[in-house]
Amino acid sequence: MEEAIPNPVRKIIHVDMDAFYASVEQMDHPEWRGKPLVVGGNESRGVVAAASYEARKYGIFSAMASAIAARKCPHLIFAKPRFDRYKELSLQIREVFYEYTDLVEPLSLDEAFLDVTENKMGLNSAILIAKQIRSKIKEKTGLNASAGVSYNKFLAKIASDLNKPNGQAYILPEDAEEFLEKLPIGKFFGIGKVTAEKMQKIGIHNGADLKQFSLQFLTKKFGKSGIHYYNIVRGIHLSEVQPHRVRKSLSAENTFEKDLSSIEDLTNSLKSIYEELIKRIRKSGIKGRTVTLKIKYEDFSQQTRSKTVDQYPEEEMIWEIAVELLTQEELPKAVRLLGLGISNLNIIEEHQHFGEQLLIQFPSQPRES
Repeated sequence: MEEAIPNPVRKIIHVDMDAFYASVEQMDHPEWRGKPLVVGGNESRGVVAAASYEARKYGIFSAMASAIAARKCPHLIFAKPRFDRYKELSLQIREVFYEYTDLVEPLSLDEAFLDVTENKMGLNSAILIAKQIRSKIKEKTGLNASAGVSYNKFLAKIASDLNKPNGQAYILPEDAEEFLEKLPIGKFFGIGKVTAEKMQKIGIHNGADLKQFSLQFLTKKFGKSGIHYYNIVRGIHLSEVQPHRVRKSLSAENTFEKDLSSIEDLTNSLKSIYEELIKRIRKSGIKGRTVTLKIKYEDFSQQTRSKTVDQYPEEEMIWEIAVELLTQEELPKAVRLLGLGISNLNIIEEHQHFGEQLLIQFPSQPRES
């Protein structure tokens, strides 16, 4: 009987532009270079969409209220977002990616996964390819990029954060488990602040702690996500780079520690969910004509309410629609989760433009984050 040929170890790169929106503004406005700057909002209202590294030294980060950012740094520069400019540069960056591989999975305007196991340059070293890509991006756009290299998407994503800004790192297969055991749980890609806090309450502070819990315990405690947590701490992540991935919606949600009943409490909670959604919208540069409110009640029953408008709504209108959907009819019972999202997005045409050559090369590729 013929032996099965084992699958080759994949070579995955995650490229992440450094403070993309803020860096573009500083590049296009030389007088702002080296100064603390944020994109979005103003001194009195709004939310920070992106912060330069100079601003981050003052404790300013994306999704922070602009008024708080202004108090932290009185001489902070507020730049108005220019998404057309960001998209223009994003296209140039992706053209660099396609010089090396057609297996490109964009996550947003400023980051993407690349599978370079087999690449157009015939290079064996993914580390070298990542270095060349970063150099070409700098030459072509004037912007710095960081990169992570590993054998799966999860580890490549973690690696790209290790030597930011303007750096790169790699995690080899033989080093992965030891690296993950030492990694603080809040640094795991896909484990957010709320989940990290829940884990810390039961004694999970790093990968080594997570590894002590059985698959049965993790699925009971965290549902389907428990399977993911069980695998990733062991360096297992089978998701392939998906060049045809088209985002159909964008959303944010929150499960409350206590079920909520009053409209006042629900509106306040919805506001923070809305702000997170706006952060994601700004990062991705996309818009959607349909706004959907997701409601999960105390008995786990679920309801969605949606409204579609003729034009892509601006941020304030999204909030108005969200409140309208929440209050359009009386809630029959207490609520344990709210979610807010947009669909009917403006990216189908853009995706077809970016992926035109991909459709020719890979007409039947099947199709995940």
